[in-house]
Amino acid sequence: MTNTPSYPAYPSPPPAHPFPDPAPHPYHRLDRTTGRHRWWRPPTGTVLLAFAYVVILLVLLAFSYGLATALGAPELPDGGADLGPLGNTAMDLVSLAIALPLVLLATLWPARRAAGTVTSVTGRLRIGWLGWCLLAGLPPILLLTVVSFFLPGGSDESDAFVGWRSFLVALAVLVLLVPLQAAAEEYVFRGWLLQAVGAFVRSPWLAVIPQAVLFAAAHGWGTRWGFVGLAVNGLVMGLLTIRTGGLEAAIVLHVLNNLLAFGVSAALVGGLSSDETAADAPWPLALTAMATDLLYAALIVWLARRREPQRLSAPRTPPAPYGHAAPTA
Repeated sequence: MTNTPSYPAYPSPPPAHPFPDPAPHPYHRLDRTTGRHRWWRPPTGTVLLAFAYVVILLVLLAFSYGLATALGAPELPDGGADLGPLGNTAMDLVSLAIALPLVLLATLWPARRAAGTVTSVTGRLRIGWLGWCLLAGLPPILLLTVVSFFLPGGSDESDAFVGWRSFLVALAVLVLLVPLQAAAEEYVFRGWLLQAVGAFVRSPWLAVIPQAVLFAAAHGWGTRWGFVGLAVNGLVMGLLTIRTGGLEAAIVLHVLNNLLAFGVSAALVGGLSSDETAADAPWPLALTAMATDLLYAALIVWLARRREPQRLSAPRTPPAPYGHAAPTA
């Protein structure tokens, strides 16, 4: 007696969910991998993300104001609570860091894909590659630190040292909060916005330009060179994100830049009370920062050729054609 293949009497119905795209995609096109892309999902997610951020920010500000009032803290000229230079800085950092979980939620819905896909093409934060990016970022940041001491000053901050106790306390707070704040900005601009635009365009350049301009505008209008420097930073970090398949390289540079800037401010009397941002940079500092970004990008590209981090999403196995079933013995 021989075994003969048996076939179902009726073809099985097609699956209700859409088929994922079996082809590998670069980072900015990951919205196309699930088969659930619809034209309204990226703009709807952007609007909901902005709305949720404003609501949570208002709640956070109300809570901090109530707490400061209960503690007898004075008011700022704009009506907010004055928590002191370090307290106000910490509040500013937390108010930006709250955007990070909101981006992950927006990726789950309405984007309808795994939250990790906004981190990298592997769906997770690649710790090993993050460490290599950190090593590549130290020489450019060290160079920026040294060169900055020889640039003409453009700030009204005092040059007096605050003292080791105050500096170390402030440094501990900054080391805790700055990575969260910097990562949140990267998840918003080089993550969500880059992929939202990339859902409609294939060109990496067309995908990175909108987020770079919005990134510079989000820091306010200070000097012309400051705005250009921030836009160049957004372009370089956006292209590196696509080239390396994830946010790790951009997060590292953002964290190092902000730790340097806030660390220098924390060391000076009245430094943390300054309202100046990177948008207010004079032309010598802006040009130096742009050179630092390009040097870092060159090191990351060289490192990526040697370490070969995954830059495309994993190919998927296409589903079997409708009505076909594998023969069974």
